[in-house]
Amino acid sequence: MRNQVTTVYKQAERFAEITKKILITGNTERVKKCLLVAEKLFKSGNSETKNVISGIYVHSVSSFMEFRGCKIAGLFPQSLQQEYLKQINATAV
Repeated sequence: MRNQVTTVYKQAERFAEITKKILITGNTERVKKCLLVAEKLFKSGNSETKNVISGIYVHSVSSFMEFRGCKIAGLFPQSLQQEYLKQINATAV
């Protein structure tokens, strides 16, 4: 019970941390699988799930990838790529 994650926000944070740890190992196929899971949650989830995936997961993972010099466009599925672009455009305004 010590590792139990209780809120959707904490779950997204934990999922982002797992994805980033996999990125560090260089296992791009496994990272792509994580991103596809996030994409599926984003597409099929309710508005809260979509907001959490976009606001927490995509932001955390994309920031990490940028810091590490990873090419986001080659890894992010289409919907997550669009959310990433929205975030970039919103901060540029």
